[in-house]
Amino acid sequence: MMDGVTIESSRILLPVVITLIAPLFIWLNRKDENKREAVSFVAAAATFLCVLSMAPAVLQGEVWYYHVTTIMPGITIAFAADGLGMIFALIASLLWFFATSYNIGYMRGLKEHAQTRYYICFGVAIFGAVGVAFAANVFTLYLFYEVITVFTYPLVYHHEDADAKMGARKYIVYLMGTSKLFLLPAMVLTYVLVGNLDFHLTDIVNGMFSPAVVAEHPRLVALTYWLYIFGIGKAALMPFHNWLPSAMVAPTPVSALLHAVAVVKAGVFCVSRIVLSGFGTKTAGTLTLSQVFVGAPGTMLGDTTLGIGTAYIAAFTIVVASLIALTKDDIKARLAYSTVSQLSYVVIGVTMLTDSAVQGGVMHIAHHAFSKITLFMAAGAIYVATHLKKISLMDGLGRRMPWTFAAFGLASLSMIGMPPVCGFASKWYLVNGTLQANQMPLLVALLASTALNAGYFLPILYRAFFKTASPEANIAQYNEASKTMVVPLFITAVISVLLGLYPQTFLNFVNVFGKF
Repeated sequence: MMDGVTIESSRILLPVVITLIAPLFIWLNRKDENKREAVSFVAAAATFLCVLSMAPAVLQGEVWYYHVTTIMPGITIAFAADGLGMIFALIASLLWFFATSYNIGYMRGLKEHAQTRYYICFGVAIFGAVGVAFAANVFTLYLFYEVITVFTYPLVYHHEDADAKMGARKYIVYLMGTSKLFLLPAMVLTYVLVGNLDFHLTDIVNGMFSPAVVAEHPRLVALTYWLYIFGIGKAALMPFHNWLPSAMVAPTPVSALLHAVAVVKAGVFCVSRIVLSGFGTKTAGTLTLSQVFVGAPGTMLGDTTLGIGTAYIAAFTIVVASLIALTKDDIKARLAYSTVSQLSYVVIGVTMLTDSAVQGGVMHIAHHAFSKITLFMAAGAIYVATHLKKISLMDGLGRRMPWTFAAFGLASLSMIGMPPVCGFASKWYLVNGTLQANQMPLLVALLASTALNAGYFLPILYRAFFKTASPEANIAQYNEASKTMVVPLFITAVISVLLGLYPQTFLNFVNVFGKF
């Protein structure tokens, strides 16, 4: 439902079309690796510039919109660019550029096989991410959500060994299973109850479900809400999170794609879109858990709203995933559980439904993206240069790879929430949001997670810079990875600092979206 100032223009299709045809040109240039990879650079730059060109109008409160086709009454394929969609589209297209440079160093450095297939699937995944970002309704969102799942599966299976087979199988079963068992029925229920699947893009208070529908079918509306929440498996809420650590069998650039650019960001973006543009703060903040479960009014069960109930699940995920991360010696496994925890920062923010919480949650989509891609690219650079995966073997390595570990350190500070890096700004708004909502348990969960984040990131830096390696380790043989890997990861680390110094960069998009 477009109930604000709109700009109806096919211009919004440009980023979608560019990301759609880029994989074709990658395939056409498969015999020339320089041209093949140049396609990704050009497509990433063109996509980012096209998205950026729509930003001034969006920041003025306008929404770009284009209707492609009608499948049946109330079910259409349509695209729209508002403040929330712009955040995801901007980070996906910009990080695609840095990821491409990093891909070159990683894939060539390890002489990986099937590189053309790899780049094609990578490009299609970005196409899916841009489609999700600009989806104007649940049906379009669902289509592109599944595109991401299907075309990242070959990336997870890239090494084609037993571990890759097991990790990829778990990946596809979890994501396809949740989308078919929960997300698809949620979409059908929405259509039955509402008559269409269009988001309310300019009103986060009143969602798709009218007060009459909510009053007449409170249990069905509440059930639909929970089907959406658990159907978006890419958000990695517990207990539907285990696919994410299992997917770490993929090459490190794929891990960066999964954790920072496309997959999990699509997950938390979809949760944000469904909660804010689908149900609206009024429905999510007034319907209670007793609409689904048996609970007498006045009990804790009866008083807990859908939004706060979701926030408590997210808080549980934040703390438990952080505790698990503390136990991991494999650097990618530790980062994977860190991602499971950090994703729920977004969920806890948008489901607390207070202004500050929503601002912090949505900002964290972008802030976490730049910091986490830095961490994974640093882990990949360490592996390419040293073939080390275990944190316990990285004593003194920071003195051999100072640029890589300096970038890792900056991104770690962001995960912890230390100023001036961007994670601090997100957590500041989230903490304020818990106070606005008078939710002390959620405040405790956020503060505990900060301490736990420090507990599993700072020892890595201490080992790298302050511990002396044993003579047997022979770390003198190691040096920085290639510049095509180190430069992009250092730039993304610097961007994390700049976003911390200028948090209004993405906050302005959040404010225009939420009318804050």
